[in-house]
Amino acid sequence: MTTATELPIPEFFDPAKVAQVWRVPYQERAVQARQWAQQYRIPPAREDQRRTILLLIDVQNTFCLPEFELFVQGAVADNQRLCRFIYTHLAHISEIIVTLDTHTASQIFHPLFWIDANGEPPPPLTTITVDDVKCGRWQPNPQLLASLGMTDQQSLQAYAQYYVAQLAAKGKFPLTIWPYHAMLGGIGHALVSAVEEACFFHTVARQQQTRIELKGNHPLTENYSVLRPEVSHDPQGHPLGSVNTALIEHLLAGDRLMIAGQAKSHCVAWTVADLLSEIQQRNPQLAQRVYLLEDCMSPVVVPGVVDFSEAANRTFAEFAAAGMHRITTSTSWNL
Repeated sequence: MTTATELPIPEFFDPAKVAQVWRVPYQERAVQARQWAQQYRIPPAREDQRRTILLLIDVQNTFCLPEFELFVQGAVADNQRLCRFIYTHLAHISEIIVTLDTHTASQIFHPLFWIDANGEPPPPLTTITVDDVKCGRWQPNPQLLASLGMTDQQSLQAYAQYYVAQLAAKGKFPLTIWPYHAMLGGIGHALVSAVEEACFFHTVARQQQTRIELKGNHPLTENYSVLRPEVSHDPQGHPLGSVNTALIEHLLAGDRLMIAGQAKSHCVAWTVADLLSEIQQRNPQLAQRVYLLEDCMSPVVVPGVVDFSEAANRTFAEFAAAGMHRITTSTSWNL
């Protein structure tokens, strides 16, 4: 995205470090951010006449660094562009909101949750269908009953069958067993260091705290979208997780919403789809406030195993048809 009002990129930003984990020197960056705001006459965000929100979805080590668990091909270059975008458009980004995929080991999409007839867990990237559960090819691990707050294996088995059936009925992705990832308390859960640094710099320069939204920590459902779980209720009608109404209201209250993050085919697509559903129920014209930064996101591609590129492109074409804008950081338009 190019405009006449772009700021320079601070000298401390090193694109080569975007693929690394390191400690952000907070106090040093805070001093520099205050000086930056004074030098370039950047006002506090609360003075913005037009409020622009930048929503960053799951820009975490677990998805964005090559040596981590669910590295998305293209994420390093995506985040290099994202950091540059934050710095050059600092004066026009009113608020940054980041989502953090947040997991523990004993969740329904992790290997520990399931076993086969020999008591062995499924390998990562296994998909589990209704038939798999019915015939006993995969069954929930009875040793997790206490951890899951359940009392008997029959109830857990019934829930497992119900869950995969609900995914199919709702047109969701089939249940995929992912490698252990985004583990709460682990390094993989953290924001990419360079992105964290850019967000912190923005916070101090614009005097607007970065908002952090956790998602995905309920053991009995997936949460690709930050706005709602994949399955919202158990067979008895008890909620598994609530719709993030407060965040929806906040996102739709801005004048412009820009979205980036990982992965384009999963957590980004599902979040945007849920937001679009809310928009269409309220006022379809609100879709025109949403801008999708497509060169700051990439789909899940595992060579020789799975490629969600075409599915992501079809989904984003639907977003554009509904009124959302598909742009890149080099798109020229008026801020």
